[in-house]
Amino acid sequence: MKVREILVTSALPYANGYIHLGHLVEYIQTDIWVRAMKAQGHQVTYVCADDAHGTAIMLKAEANGVTPEEQIASVKASHEADFSKFLINFDNYHSTHSEENKEFSELIYRRLSSAGHISTKDVEQLFDPEKQLFLADRFVKGTCPECDSPDQYGDNCEVCGTTYNATELKNPQSTLSGSTPVLKTSKHYFFNLPEFEQFLKDWTRSDNRLQTSVANKLQEWFEAGLATWDISRDAPYFGFQIPDTPSDEPDKYFYVWLDAPVGYMASFKNLCDKRAGTEQALDFDRYWAQENEHKTEVYHFIGKDIVYFHALFWPAMLAGSEYRTPTGVFAHGFLMVNGEKMSKSRGTFIKAETYAEYLHPEYLRYYFASKLSDKVEDINLDLEDFMQKVNSDLVGKVVNIASRSAGFLVKKYDGMLSEVCAEPELLEDITKTGDEIAAAYENREFSRAMRLIMQCADKANEYIDEKKPWSLAKQEGTEQEVQDVCSVAINIFRQLMVYLAPVLPELTNNAKEFLNIDSLDFASRNQWLLGHKINKFKPLMQRIEEKDIEAMVEDSKASLAQVDAPAPAAITNNKPAAKNAAPEANADAEQADYIGIEDFAKVEMKVAHVLACNHVEGADKLLQFTLDVGEDKPRNVFSGIRKFYEPEQLVDKKVICVTNLAPRKMKFGISEGMVLSTGEPKTGLTVVTLPDACVVGDVLA
Repeated sequence: MKVREILVTSALPYANGYIHLGHLVEYIQTDIWVRAMKAQGHQVTYVCADDAHGTAIMLKAEANGVTPEEQIASVKASHEADFSKFLINFDNYHSTHSEENKEFSELIYRRLSSAGHISTKDVEQLFDPEKQLFLADRFVKGTCPECDSPDQYGDNCEVCGTTYNATELKNPQSTLSGSTPVLKTSKHYFFNLPEFEQFLKDWTRSDNRLQTSVANKLQEWFEAGLATWDISRDAPYFGFQIPDTPSDEPDKYFYVWLDAPVGYMASFKNLCDKRAGTEQALDFDRYWAQENEHKTEVYHFIGKDIVYFHALFWPAMLAGSEYRTPTGVFAHGFLMVNGEKMSKSRGTFIKAETYAEYLHPEYLRYYFASKLSDKVEDINLDLEDFMQKVNSDLVGKVVNIASRSAGFLVKKYDGMLSEVCAEPELLEDITKTGDEIAAAYENREFSRAMRLIMQCADKANEYIDEKKPWSLAKQEGTEQEVQDVCSVAINIFRQLMVYLAPVLPELTNNAKEFLNIDSLDFASRNQWLLGHKINKFKPLMQRIEEKDIEAMVEDSKASLAQVDAPAPAAITNNKPAAKNAAPEANADAEQADYIGIEDFAKVEMKVAHVLACNHVEGADKLLQFTLDVGEDKPRNVFSGIRKFYEPEQLVDKKVICVTNLAPRKMKFGISEGMVLSTGEPKTGLTVVTLPDACVVGDVLA
């Protein structure tokens, strides 16, 4: 067998938030593929990094009162901890804010520029006059110029799918300040993508580099016409400055999407440097030099939402700068939970760390594997089906084979398996199935691989049920038959561990101790365990309990709605109960203030984004809020907290707004809700703020 040299990457998670189950689809898929290819004897290297640049990170660091470098370091540590919990085994995990990435980004840019693939032109952009910065697409919302759908971001419409420039939006609004942006001109740098059109048409249709549906989608973009790609951003910006720009121009920075994919190369180079002079040494040029494109393989696993960058911009950038292009780009769909988009209010927007507190990560690895194919299809995590499938397949079928057979062997035969296989045809059939399973893994048909594995498990359990070793053990003169039957079962279990090792590395590693073997690579399945001694069986996996899933969902609701202030007092008008009333009267008063759960349930609280906050002229107690609560237009809300806050302290925060409070006409305007706060109006009120991860408009249960 020829040993293939393979470099694999997953898309880089953005260093601006936590890892959730939707992210994990990709990293689990990639990790399973890498482990399967390694098990088949190939040399596979798996690298990734945090995507650490951009305006969003700069603003997040500012809001948190730290430097961008401190911000991304903290998030990177969190990401690595989450990946470790889910047994994602990177060979190297780096950051795009690195010397290696700076070096390669500048080198690629200079090569493209020298070859005439970079041009400049003046660009009109939306500029936030309050924040004093140019607005990236994600910081502009408005009405789609094509279908008139409101509340669409500045790059594409989620309703009709149209892509556009932010300047084309109707009624644009800055999501940072709530102000109406103005047009402002600056010089920008462009990568001339249309110059690579013929190359890309050939590349996207050659050598099975892309899934058919992806290649077909790209054809639509070719027909619409490729456009030059703006690769620059103006200061202030957290990223790498573009080299060789005229000294009289304001600072220009690489757009995050230029240096993000370069992070694949940077992470690999960082690993090469770490391993230099060791037995595991790697040659960077062997994987990335243009002349070595057919000697080694490079694969990118990505989500379907970033195909454009990876299947058009990235290969064109590489070809234009004299580097090799990817052997393949594999896209996957999105994750739904219980048939719907993940939701914070329903508790189905689940953080990786929250899941790991309640359930074993290998349950999720198996369930995702049972759903994933080589198609670009969304997958559904049905929590009821998840519990049933894991309990039935892994506990009821696979682990059960060992648990119901090992006891007889250890008690009666000192753990020794038979010298001769009593059912060679059965075992040979399951051994040969390994070829199909290996091919399914390589082709990313994980769901097919899992079906084949469970068919083998079914055969083992049918065999055990037919032979009934528990009955044979009660009869005289059947000692050899009992040993033979249980030995066949243990051999099939061993084969299943070989097949499941890429998906369940922890379970199968524990199984190796029980089986008393050193390896579970694919080749080992051809050597049956004959005259071999096993160890005492210990439980390998517990059943999922419904209460654990329910607790995880409830905790997801709580953790994503967790506030940065004490729990709020009664949601009325923040007036404290009378303290000087007589005991008897006070008791009556307290009873009178009680409300039923039906009344409380009428209160509707939503996550709101503070677009703007200002003093109210002529009012010494009020602040005026402009709130995005996920509706067609912002809400105007007055709150009597001026003596406790300066407006800038609350701009861009996530707060809780009571949205079904009757509008109140005031001297200064109409208040369309209430901002939730806690404390004493005389001594101090604290506005209840929410984590940035909360989604605007979500109803708080």
